[in-house]
Amino acid sequence: MQRRTILKGGVAAAASLSAPAFAQGAAARSLRVIPQANLTSLDPVWTTAVVTRNHAFMIYDQICAQNAAGEIRPQMAEGWTMADDRLSWTFTLREGLAFHDGERVLSKDVVASIKRWARRDPFMQVLWPSVADVEAMDDRRFRFRLHRPVPLLLQALGQTQFPCFVMPERIASTDAFTQIRDAVGSGPFRFVPNEWNPGQRAVWAKNERYVPRGEPVDGLAGGRAPRIDRVEWTIISDPATSANAMNQGEQDYWEYPLHDLLPLMRRNREVVVEQRLLDGTYGVCRFNTLQPPFNNPAIRRAVAMAVDQRDYLRAVAGNERDGWGVCEGVFTCGTPMANEVGSEILKTHSIDRARAALREAGYAGGKVVLIAPSDYPQINALSLVTADILQRLGMNLELVSADWGTVIQRRASKEPVERGGWSIVHTTSSGQSLTMPVFHLFLRANGPNAWFGWPDDPEIERLRGEWVEAAEEPDRVRIAQALNRRAMEVMAYVPLGYYWQPSAWRRNLTGVFRAPATVFWNIGKA
Repeated sequence: MQRRTILKGGVAAAASLSAPAFAQGAAARSLRVIPQANLTSLDPVWTTAVVTRNHAFMIYDQICAQNAAGEIRPQMAEGWTMADDRLSWTFTLREGLAFHDGERVLSKDVVASIKRWARRDPFMQVLWPSVADVEAMDDRRFRFRLHRPVPLLLQALGQTQFPCFVMPERIASTDAFTQIRDAVGSGPFRFVPNEWNPGQRAVWAKNERYVPRGEPVDGLAGGRAPRIDRVEWTIISDPATSANAMNQGEQDYWEYPLHDLLPLMRRNREVVVEQRLLDGTYGVCRFNTLQPPFNNPAIRRAVAMAVDQRDYLRAVAGNERDGWGVCEGVFTCGTPMANEVGSEILKTHSIDRARAALREAGYAGGKVVLIAPSDYPQINALSLVTADILQRLGMNLELVSADWGTVIQRRASKEPVERGGWSIVHTTSSGQSLTMPVFHLFLRANGPNAWFGWPDDPEIERLRGEWVEAAEEPDRVRIAQALNRRAMEVMAYVPLGYYWQPSAWRRNLTGVFRAPATVFWNIGKA
């Protein structure tokens, strides 16, 4: 309560004054954004950080993309055909595609990009054993040759969760586990590297060469038209300062406003506060399964017994009506695969029973390093609730506060905690990303190729493969129930429920639309 009171006091005066922003000169052609977090990595294959994906949607393009109804539509592709035997797919690129350096986009660039992305994407990893090869046929055509039919191929290529972005071949030839620094794409905006100062600022300029599709924008499909000269991200770690900047017209768009400040911002008639993302935001508490003490699944399960999702959700979204919901399973609630088979452990909500389970599991006081992002309020709030639980359980906790960029870099370490490793990290995910086993990042359990935490469970992987092969919906539902049960036994992560994350923007912005991801094409200024 004290945190909320301080924040309200810091912005009350600014919220009561609706000071107009008289944008002049360059400001009138710039979109000034307060992003969700600091941009530290430019590589959307190397990291799954959403802030990097948002950057990538500006500078790269996709072969195909998902519309608001979830259908896959051509994007860079003019179209595609499938052979009668369903063992090959041929794609043709549309005319006029060019990279930011002036080079034409060729099929060889697309092929190299697909192969690099496929090594890291959970969805494509499942499908890849069925792919014989991906090959360039000429400058505009490329082909998938298959060992067996792959009906989900288009869904993988056009997904929003871990998009297949197209890079020049010289960049896409980089190993998928090595971070790229050269941000050249063919998208609506180009990155301005000499104005990038991680922790402070990042800038993108309109790509004058970009030729949008002719159709209206529809979700992430259709005409991705750049309608502003520059997009400028300013990192502001203090939420009260961000709110003041929005109310005074010094910033145009705030991606993830703190929930505590939403009522005050709604009082400003020049600021719009709305739910722009199509899905709820799901919280995740991730264990490092490689290192003690959480290499022991019984210890992971003991911690899960102490979790009450409502504590986490109130810490982020308060008691705002319809602001959050409990979801005690691994699949997005309200979707076809959602179930709570085997989820009884998440309904325990007992510190005492968790302490007893911890003793029975053999916990002997090993150090637990929890890294909390000080500049990412929502994920920091989730982290602090877990820290409180661990302390109440009597675990030997070291709480490390770091900026989000440092968290992203450090969570890639597989070292023991004594050598810079970690035990627990938190993150969030869109509900859309958790609807199906094929692209559920946190469910993947293929050891070194899994998401950070690197769980290794052949049974989960077997069930994921079985789900892909299932032809009927009842079979998929049955397998999803088995996956939920097994996930609760392995407990590589604890689901923390979901909350709704509105965005805020100045009323003079035009072309703001709802989408499954934060994108800045089609937005202009009146």
